[in-house]
Parts: sequence; C-alpha cells; structure tokens
Amino acid sequence: MELDDELCLCFHVSKRKVLNYLRVHQPRVASQLTECGGAGTGCGWCVPFLKRLHQKAQAGDADVGRETSAGDYAKARAEYIRAGKGTPPPGATPIE
Repeated sequence: MELDDELCLCFHVSKRKVLNYLRVHQPRVASQLTECGGAGTGCGWCVPFLKRLHQKAQAGDADVGRETSAGDYAKARAEYIRAGKGTPPPGATPIE
C-alpha cells in the first residue's frame, strides 16, 4: 500500500494519516488508533494492520513497507465481509 491509500476503508482513513497519528500522538496501545478518524471501528478488517503499524512504531521501526497493493487489500476485505466476519457502516467503501 502507498501512503495515500486507505487503510480503513470504512471511514476512509489513509495509511499516511495513521502513520502521522502514531508519530504525533504516540499512542500507548493500538486500540487508541480508533481516535484517528475512527480507524478500526467499522467492519474490523483493518485492525490487524493497525496493530502491526502500532507495533512497528513502538519498536522504532521506520520501515512500514508495502505489505500489499491497495487493490489486493480491498479484494481481501471484500472476501472478509462476504464471509460474514464484519459489517461495514453506511458510507464505507463498497465491496466489489
């Protein structure tokens, strides 16, 4: 994922926004990332990714990598939702 790709597709929170939030606010626990535009409070798909970014920030790891493409990320989220593992809120990026 690139920095401007949406990490939280439910609330349209970009990876850049999450990384800046981590840098500026230095949350002690990953669950505090919900204060960053509601990330992680919709369907739940992005929670493991938010936790991973939080762990890297806590470890001082500046290399956040590009784990997957935005298209593959959205496709995997759609499969997650179709499997009944999460329900996106109204206004979320639709599953394709």
